[in-house]
Amino acid sequence: MSFTDLFESGEHSRNLGHFASIANIASVDGTINAEEEKLLKRFARKLDIEEDEYAEVLKNPGKYPINPPNDSERRLERMHDLFEMIFADHEIDDHERFLIERYAIGLGYSVETAQHLIKRSIQIYSGGLDFEDYRYLLNKKD
Repeated sequence: MSFTDLFESGEHSRNLGHFASIANIASVDGTINAEEEKLLKRFARKLDIEEDEYAEVLKNPGKYPINPPNDSERRLERMHDLFEMIFADHEIDDHERFLIERYAIGLGYSVETAQHLIKRSIQIYSGGLDFEDYRYLLNKKD
């Protein structure tokens, strides 16, 4: 196996874990609605998740570990992806907030930073921000 194959395998594993986290948040209320399913399919394409992997993840999203990216930009992009899924139904409930905080900590954020990131994201996130606007608003000083 070449070095490139190892890198691609590791990247795919991180993407699979990230997709599982997105699927877990989508299914937190017991059902996946049409908007959530549309987003899941979009994320599957974006993350190069195959059809058989997609089905397997939806069966048991909790069995996939969080494999955080090494750089802060990619970690923030993963948080944005999760907020996009959470706000597919235009609201965040307590269980979703609990899960996203656990996920943020799993990505390598400290508890305090995770809580600030989530609080600020909820304040500014309207369900339609692109990543560049999200990053700008999140980093903007109060």
